[in-house]
Amino acid sequence: MEVVEIKSERAGKNINVLSGEMSYKAFEPAPLPPLPHIKIDDEMTFLLSKAHRLVGRLDGISEQIPNIDLFVAMYVRKEALLSSQIEGTQATLDDILDPDIEENTNLDVADVVNYIKAMQFAISRLQELPLCNRLFKETHVVLMEGVRGQEKSPGEFRRSQNWIGPQGGNLKNAVFVPPTVEPMEKAMSDLEKFMNADDEIDPLIKAGLIHYQFETIHPFLDGNGRIGRMLITLWMIVQQLLKCPVLYISYFFKRNRIEYYDRLTDVRTKGHFEEWIRFFLNAVVDSASDACNTINELTNLHKVNYARIEALRGRKDTLFRLLNYIENNPIIYIAKTAQALGLQYNTVAKAVEKLVGLEIMKETTSFKRNRRFSYTQYLDYLRKDTQL
Repeated sequence: MEVVEIKSERAGKNINVLSGEMSYKAFEPAPLPPLPHIKIDDEMTFLLSKAHRLVGRLDGISEQIPNIDLFVAMYVRKEALLSSQIEGTQATLDDILDPDIEENTNLDVADVVNYIKAMQFAISRLQELPLCNRLFKETHVVLMEGVRGQEKSPGEFRRSQNWIGPQGGNLKNAVFVPPTVEPMEKAMSDLEKFMNADDEIDPLIKAGLIHYQFETIHPFLDGNGRIGRMLITLWMIVQQLLKCPVLYISYFFKRNRIEYYDRLTDVRTKGHFEEWIRFFLNAVVDSASDACNTINELTNLHKVNYARIEALRGRKDTLFRLLNYIENNPIIYIAKTAQALGLQYNTVAKAVEKLVGLEIMKETTSFKRNRRFSYTQYLDYLRKDTQL
């Protein structure tokens, strides 16, 4: 196996495992915080200030919009999709929003649906648990239920060696080999202590360190990347940087996937924590800015379309209910929508026809029966960066 040379042991070191033809090297991470401590230069100070300012702005905006729960529900779906796409999941936003999702769910879609459930579960558990290994394990059960990897000990830290490398690869051609079982367990115990330590490390720097360390330890046989990215959002909530989960940086990692993996590797092999932290802070800045813009765009879209409905003559109760519904379900069938709203089919059909006339909705099929309609403007905002 060609092992990447360790030029600095600041982040850890490679350890020889087994002997003879069975031998390989596994990386044992050093406990956090790194020594020497993170050097905060002028560039990092600028990035930190900008990141905190934008995260604070995002948190403030999210408190002011009346339909934040709808926005969060949609944004969690987008984050779930992007995080799963990084792992190779072949699903699109339209797949996740398919009104027939229960009938049409395949393994790719199921991966994303489980991520949504896992995120919602983890946030609810934070009311009772700190950010800890127990929370990771319980969340992992939800993430892996009924999908690929469900046979790989859901909810348990691994009892065997894993590695990162090409599909169908092995320890001999692995790109990275995480610690063996006992050092992994110790590393996760150390990470748990670090997460809950009362220290003076800036919480955004600490978020980057925690994410790096979790990905390096790789405590599960599968699902590490998704749990590790979820951890960033959970940390933000625990640190009260955000009151609800409106910041996701998977789209930045996806768009900069090669650099993302290179930065992680450079920490392990060269001890370049500062370069990783700068990359991470840029991800926070970019993602927070994007989330602020998206909230503003969707809020303005809601106001404009609400006003267009308000300007119509006659009763508008059903139209307003339908508008609220499509903001959470932007792809619909009339029959299922009528059932969900507890209304007659013809009542919903007429309301949909009016929204189509206002160019709020658009028919996206040419069938006479089971016609599908979309809230296209809303979808266009959310589809950004989600295409395969």
